[in-house]
Amino acid sequence: MMQAHSGQTASPLLAVRDVSVVFGGIVALNGISFDMKKGQILGLIGPNGAGKTTLFNCLSRLYQPSKGDILLEGDSILTRPPHRIAEVGIGRTFQNVALFPNLTVLDNVRVGTHSRTNSDIVSDSLRLPWIRNGEKAMNKRVHAILDYLELGSVAHTVVSGLPFGTQKRVELARALAAEPKILLLDEPAGGLNHEEVYILGDLIRKIRDDRGITVLLVEHHMGLVMSIADHVVALNFGRKLAEGTPTQVQNDPDVIKAYLGSKDQ
Repeated sequence: MMQAHSGQTASPLLAVRDVSVVFGGIVALNGISFDMKKGQILGLIGPNGAGKTTLFNCLSRLYQPSKGDILLEGDSILTRPPHRIAEVGIGRTFQNVALFPNLTVLDNVRVGTHSRTNSDIVSDSLRLPWIRNGEKAMNKRVHAILDYLELGSVAHTVVSGLPFGTQKRVELARALAAEPKILLLDEPAGGLNHEEVYILGDLIRKIRDDRGITVLLVEHHMGLVMSIADHVVALNFGRKLAEGTPTQVQNDPDVIKAYLGSKDQ
């Protein structure tokens, strides 16, 4: 990881600036700000209803903040529609796997490369040479990702017939196929057993280390977050409760109170 020169602070890869979201008078997020550095794994935690999913959906452009800004490498992403967000380098997975159930693993992952192709319908239909070359490169990349995530043996299997844990890996492969700068993982441990969660933690770290991808993780599984995150942001009732290293956040009295309730309640 690149270090900033002494006396200088490297500018953040992603900056969330005073983001608020109001739904019909309900304040879902209230003035949230934090930075993500390149190469970081950042855990976003909080009890149910804390605003984690709302913030996550702002980052992936499914929601438009009522106030504030979100900057990727200094440029606002809020002018981009959701279907153009992969182009700037933001990939995501979903809490409930959002794959095409009747397509094979290979075809599902190919979908992820779409934001990285420059083809158009005329060139595609004419099978122009540059399209064929692009397809070859794309297929090579897709197969490399499948091998990387140990999905090569199920490449031609229809997704709906695979175990849930494997489907989650397919979704991760599809997100990686878009070559993101930032990977947004929405409850990746949901529905996994203890052993699968442990393997997932190693995999997320490996992706960061091997591919230089920055990871934002929204997760209920505290063990996973605290074991792999470099930095943790805790939310509660739409506000930022605490921020810091996993140890700092775990030991923060406000975070403990939010999760466990105070003794005098």
